[in-house]
Amino acid sequence: MGSATLWVPLGAALTAWLIVQPLPLVSPLLVALVMGVVVANSVLRKSVVGRSDAGKTRQLLRAGIVLLGFRMQWSDIVDIGIAGLAVIVLTVVATYWLTMWMGRILGLERGLVSLIAAGFSICGAAAIAMMQDALKVKQRDVGYALALVTAYGTVMMAAVPLLSTLLRLPEHRAAIWAGASIHEVAQVVASAAAIGPGAVALATSVKLGRVMLLAPTYALVARNADDSSGRPPAPMPWFVLGFFATATIKSTGVLSQELVDALNLLTTLLLAAAMFGLGTAIRGRELWPLPARATVLGGFATVGAALVSLGAVVVLN
Repeated sequence: MGSATLWVPLGAALTAWLIVQPLPLVSPLLVALVMGVVVANSVLRKSVVGRSDAGKTRQLLRAGIVLLGFRMQWSDIVDIGIAGLAVIVLTVVATYWLTMWMGRILGLERGLVSLIAAGFSICGAAAIAMMQDALKVKQRDVGYALALVTAYGTVMMAAVPLLSTLLRLPEHRAAIWAGASIHEVAQVVASAAAIGPGAVALATSVKLGRVMLLAPTYALVARNADDSSGRPPAPMPWFVLGFFATATIKSTGVLSQELVDALNLLTTLLLAAAMFGLGTAIRGRELWPLPARATVLGGFATVGAALVSLGAVVVLN
């Protein structure tokens, strides 16, 4: 498959990025995903999807994960403080574990449950896209998880500022709660902006702290998948190591802000291109109606993340 194949998802990614420029609180990754689903379920399917390549878009995702490290800075994570870091770890670990536990009770397939657990506990669509590579799950299940994390994340985006006001949380506590509980980065920014002018930076730092846990979670999930298949555990994937390497490079301060901005744009385009490719494999007729048990699990994971993070914020901060 030649390089021309890559122009389809990359062109879609650029289009998605341009679409959201007047709408900065909308994620280009989700727009690209929707574009892929629309294309796959329209008359464009043969001409566009036929020129896509799952292997190529998977490599785009992995490259995007590596470059995602350039958005991190170890000092920002340290600035959150021990209490803030404790909130992040407790929320991610508890939400992931509780979701896996409830998924078993509901009798759902482990692959689908793992996708929902990762997406709801860490960073939404990007986590789901990354985990589906480790789990080799059905594209239908990927579609279910993406639909659920988008819907519930939107609800949380509106609910957290309102509940923070009703609970009379100080701005810094509400900001940490938003960053620790809401699924997508863009949703966190939108919610934090509604909380107060000083909440955005703190909420975003907390959210990025959750994103930092994406790489080790992927490694753990991939290792468990290998163990269950009877194969020897795979070595740490190159793109997981690359993620930590780029985060370390960014933390040294040797990169100019102009270069960092360019790398961030490239990261967005690569991840959006991967999401478009993922969307082209999803068939609308297979997604609707959403399975009741999966919908229940998504609600459980959302409430779990909200309550665990709120409790940790109140106790620790």
